[in-house]
Amino acid sequence: MSMPTLKNYIGGEWVASATTTFGDVWRPASGEKIARVPYSTAADLDRAVTAAQEAYWDWRTTPPLSRARYLFRMKEVFEANFEEIARTLTTEQGKAIDEARGEVRRMIENVEHATGVTTLMTGYCLEDIAKDIDCYAERQPMGVCAAIAPYNFPAMVPWWFLPYAIVCGNTFVLKPSEQVPLTQTKVFELIDEEVGLPEGVLNLVHGSREVVSAILEHPGIAGVSFVGSTPTARLVYERCGATGKRVQSLGGAKNCVVLMPDADLKAALPSLVTSFYGCSGQRCLAGSLLVPVGEAADQVVEAFKAASSAVRVGDGLDESMNMGPVVSAAHMQRVLNYIEKGLAEGARLVLDGRGCRPAGCENGFFVGPTVFDHVTPDMTIAKEEIFGPVVAIVRAKDLDEAITLVNSRGFANSACIYTQSGKAVRQFKYRAKPSMIGVNIGIAAPMSFFPFGGAGQSMFGDLKGHGREIFQFFTDTKVVITRW
Repeated sequence: MSMPTLKNYIGGEWVASATTTFGDVWRPASGEKIARVPYSTAADLDRAVTAAQEAYWDWRTTPPLSRARYLFRMKEVFEANFEEIARTLTTEQGKAIDEARGEVRRMIENVEHATGVTTLMTGYCLEDIAKDIDCYAERQPMGVCAAIAPYNFPAMVPWWFLPYAIVCGNTFVLKPSEQVPLTQTKVFELIDEEVGLPEGVLNLVHGSREVVSAILEHPGIAGVSFVGSTPTARLVYERCGATGKRVQSLGGAKNCVVLMPDADLKAALPSLVTSFYGCSGQRCLAGSLLVPVGEAADQVVEAFKAASSAVRVGDGLDESMNMGPVVSAAHMQRVLNYIEKGLAEGARLVLDGRGCRPAGCENGFFVGPTVFDHVTPDMTIAKEEIFGPVVAIVRAKDLDEAITLVNSRGFANSACIYTQSGKAVRQFKYRAKPSMIGVNIGIAAPMSFFPFGGAGQSMFGDLKGHGREIFQFFTDTKVVITRW
């Protein structure tokens, strides 16, 4: 049986890339190849930008409410095909099917939020800023925008940007991760077949480094949204700055989850397990460092180890599984290398996820839940983003020490605290540097109507994903001063 070769979507048509280089798309649960993805060329990207430019003026002059109606139609189509999108996602990314459904729901919620454009894109005015002179501030679209998406959330993350860009009147080029291109291919097929969006407003270009470089350098692209590792995020930020593009560049994380002595441990455990092992630890809001405070540390370690041991690992399409594989064989090896590094540096391995081979998935890319205790802040596994189901337990004597640990990681994406003390919560949220704070929850993931993005080495740029700020990112504020 031959594998399908994916095409790009440019100017309302599915077209083959000009490339002669292709990559394999894998099913992580089985280790099978399921498709070929083109590593498109700069010429392919240019073709997409040209199509977006040609579509821009007609789309820019379409009333915002009319643009929003296309999003209402998208929501209807996505709801009708909800399960198919989720199952496509799990097949190529590996995460548990309930996690995939939750991700598709978040994708749709961004569409819903973007339909509020007629309120959220409005400007403001003031009469008589001087005698007989009025001043207006209006929001206008910028032109062609682009997004470079990661592999961990192939449905949701592109839609942190895409619906807002187009509803504001821009046209758009999306480059999904070459590791998980099938989900957005399915989404764009649905848009093409059932939404009736004008040709060129949305374009999809598969690829790897050449396409990324072309996006960053292309003079016809006004703004770039990126989500990925910190080194790449920094590079994207710098290159967009050099070429005069507006940019929001979201990077990595090393999130701490702090358990105070007064925390309700029994109530906390389910959300702790979800925090550290959801998406097999492959998310920028995942817990990475578990920080028990004070004398209850031994009890926390034992309870968390027991809860981690109960996580059911296997094929994400199996409804009974809590955790699926990691995305690729290469990433599996990367995670395993970090486990070896933790052992070499003297951390105590209390739960070993190496050698995880679920029945029927012996060739899949699996790492089981892994827990290290007595990790010190200077160890590699306490400093670097592992992006896998590996938990480093760093004990803290008090809240001050825990906050110092949070603020010393360099990253500043998210931090969570479990406690019954309002005083502790206020001190934590007041002093901790991360931009997203969770209180008695393990994942500080904002809904679409609040901003998403970190600080420090976790984000480069000023305006964050979704929320109200995203309407600022995808528009330019034009000030008009009038005298009649």
